[in-house]
Amino acid sequence: MNKIISTPAPDLRERVRIFIENPRFDQAIIALIVVNAITLGIETSPAIVARFGDVLYAIDRAVLAVFVVELLLRFFVYRRRYFHEPWRVFDFVIVGIALMPASGAFSVLRSLRVLRVLRLISMVPSMRRVVNALLTAMPGMASIVGLMALVLYVSAVMATKLFGGIAPEFFGSLGSSLFTLFQIMTVEGWPDIARGVMDQSPYAWIFFVTYLLIATFMVLNLFIAVVVNAMQSQVAEELKGAEEIHTQLILDEVRALRGEIEQLRGYPKS
Repeated sequence: MNKIISTPAPDLRERVRIFIENPRFDQAIIALIVVNAITLGIETSPAIVARFGDVLYAIDRAVLAVFVVELLLRFFVYRRRYFHEPWRVFDFVIVGIALMPASGAFSVLRSLRVLRVLRLISMVPSMRRVVNALLTAMPGMASIVGLMALVLYVSAVMATKLFGGIAPEFFGSLGSSLFTLFQIMTVEGWPDIARGVMDQSPYAWIFFVTYLLIATFMVLNLFIAVVVNAMQSQVAEELKGAEEIHTQLILDEVRALRGEIEQLRGYPKS
């Protein structure tokens, strides 16, 4: 008579872990985040709020309740390990802000409810990769920011001395020069500013063209180069990790097959 070997049923914590790590669970949370984003956008229309305000409020409260339950389930499963993952901490902060009172002195916090939409970053892997790449590129970007600030400051001092009397509304002080040159760096309306100055100083184009070449076409492109390099490095690391996992799986299968063959031949298992 064959013996029936019973396997112990998984405990509650394990069942909850399987539930929250199911891809369908993540897809459902993503769908709720999108719905919440749509309702928060609709609330910007006074006419719609006057007609469907109660429904929108009910949807908002229901979605927030689901988010709170989700966090409690993750706390229950991961416990102290919950805060070992930065993206879980991010979710905790976002939902915590939504739970703060939004009346009286805290009424300004009502506008922060839209931060819940940012949870898409932690739920969508491709978005997480982009943000991780940006964070990885921060040390390199810091030196570029310093270089840009230096170029902007030197150019603003020169522009104030050269064009302060010609166009005081743009270059009358160091502060106005900094703001104007920052605007020029974005290539927004700079021809009008340059032509206004060139009417009285024909050779001013030398300053503006040189500044644009240095600040826009060189320094800003360095930002892009640093970010792209960080993203490529992260993708390479992920591919390397996936390749190592795939190789390990193949080795495990080969070992298992070897063990089965040795058992069939009657040889002792090594």
